[in-house]
Amino acid sequence: MSEQQQKIDLVNLARSLFERGYSVGGAGNISLRLSGNRFLVTPTGSSLGRLKAEDLSVLDSDGNLLEGKKPSKESVFHLAMYQRNPACNAIVHLHSTYLTALSCLDNLDPSNAINAFTPYYVMRVGKLPVIPYYRPGSPEIARELSERALDGKAFLLANHGVVVCGSDLFDAVDNTEELEETAKLMFLLKGQNVRYLTDDEVNDLKNRGK
Repeated sequence: MSEQQQKIDLVNLARSLFERGYSVGGAGNISLRLSGNRFLVTPTGSSLGRLKAEDLSVLDSDGNLLEGKKPSKESVFHLAMYQRNPACNAIVHLHSTYLTALSCLDNLDPSNAINAFTPYYVMRVGKLPVIPYYRPGSPEIARELSERALDGKAFLLANHGVVVCGSDLFDAVDNTEELEETAKLMFLLKGQNVRYLTDDEVNDLKNRGK
């Protein structure tokens, strides 16, 4: 796939997320790994619904701007995750409604904020570790995500939002959408007698993906 097509895909997928209410205003950022140890990142303060391919930021592995507009201040944690996890080729960071609401709850399990109750959550994401609260743009977010980058495909930033990885951009977006839907279902089921998947059922799903 050409680099121009990768830019077009990012713009189109970002607009789709925005138009369906997964992001608002200038919130959220998306990135993907390019060839030559370079990375494509959405610009700072940009709306996911109004991106232009020619404005997208291209960075080297040290975060230096090679072309495009100034990158999101959160590009630092994107780069940290790419450097730590070679299987991660795209990252979606959103302040989507249900996952952000979940991130604001107290006493979440740091190792997994959502216990499995659908097979799709297991197959797409598996688990959702929680990163402690740091102000947006804090280098501590990059440090935490780098240290835990191999712990899963998605991470909930306390009082902030979600960070989701994928094998490519389409995979990262699909993982994010499934995770947001799972969080929505979690709130809809609150107070109900939920049947969670057993350990054997979860392991069966994981083994089928190998």
